[in-house]
Amino acid sequence: MKWVLPEYVEDILPVEAMRIERLRRAILDLFFKNEYQLVMPPLLEYMDSLLTGTGHDLELRTFKVVDQLSGRTMGVRADITPQVARIDAHLLNRRGVTRLCYCGSVLHTRPASPGATREPIQLGAEIYGAAGVEADLEIQRLLCDALRLAHLRGLRLDVGHVAVFRSLAHAATADAELEVQLFEALQKKDVPELRSLSRRLDARTREALELLPELYGGLEVLDTAQKRLPKLPALTQALKTLRALAKACPVPISFDLAELRGYHYHSGVVFDAYCAGVTGPVARGGRYDEVGKAFGRARPATGFSIDLRSVAGVVK
Repeated sequence: MKWVLPEYVEDILPVEAMRIERLRRAILDLFFKNEYQLVMPPLLEYMDSLLTGTGHDLELRTFKVVDQLSGRTMGVRADITPQVARIDAHLLNRRGVTRLCYCGSVLHTRPASPGATREPIQLGAEIYGAAGVEADLEIQRLLCDALRLAHLRGLRLDVGHVAVFRSLAHAATADAELEVQLFEALQKKDVPELRSLSRRLDARTREALELLPELYGGLEVLDTAQKRLPKLPALTQALKTLRALAKACPVPISFDLAELRGYHYHSGVVFDAYCAGVTGPVARGGRYDEVGKAFGRARPATGFSIDLRSVAGVVK
């Protein structure tokens, strides 16, 4: 049975292929209309370049091969965003704001969710060189406009901000090991573990950390956070940014202040987009200013990527 494909890797047949292609063209046309320029990074890169500035989780998701020309280890990209950051930092090397977009296949060592393909098609847009909330608002609006082209049912955004937890950990002068342990407990929303780990921190920080897992829901979450969390500058600014996003969002929005996806990669807002008929998010994004620093050129960045195959799968 030589024609049998690996698990969670499959052909795309004509009807589905046409849906994907039509949606790809429509969304890219939207990006072009908003002055985003298309880039096409390679499928393979050397590992030390491919994973620069990313977290350990991306390394685990990356297939590795040996380059027979150089003997060096290469990776098949599992995410296009780090490649686009490299292009902005080293190849374009522009001053001012740069808007880039892309579309291509990525490969994962394991499915991202039960039953998911290991070869998603990733379509995204990113802004480099803009640190203000205006860029976050532009990216949020562009994502919603792109997803609405697919006429998805039940479209909504779930938004968090890594600075909420980070500012609490830094204000409490938690060492790196404790910060990692607190992060892991918070991801599991394990309040007893959070209470145990934070017992040596000051009472205000302990109370705030134990509250974070409960701060999930609508706009009232931000009101509660404003009243009960410490008045730290970075935390206050994070809540201000989230309010601006809530006010401008054209689709239903919810907040999760314990959401720390990509904590060691993202630097600000993080968001997931969900819709009816798809298990898991159909798009993810956020702010990742530290990526430019990792490439030797500190540069603000924010953007998103859409799982084009998942979205096309529910298009009518």
